[in-house]
Amino acid sequence: MDWSKFAVVAGVVLLASVVLTAFYSGGVRLLETAGATSTAARIGAYACFAVCVAAVLFGLWVIVPQFH
Repeated sequence: MDWSKFAVVAGVVLLASVVLTAFYSGGVRLLETAGATSTAARIGAYACFAVCVAAVLFGLWVIVPQFH
């Protein structure tokens, strides 16, 4: 087993989970503070959620061989 490649994969997974958690929590925070008046905060929240959805779809594309 090549431990250096294992460490790279573990690092990427850790970084991706931190980044996706930050985007999701940022989206929830922006959506909560947006209320009914702030359009910019609502657009920012939807953009954060779009990043999360794109990351999940990319992960599925990488994992499932029929998508290649």
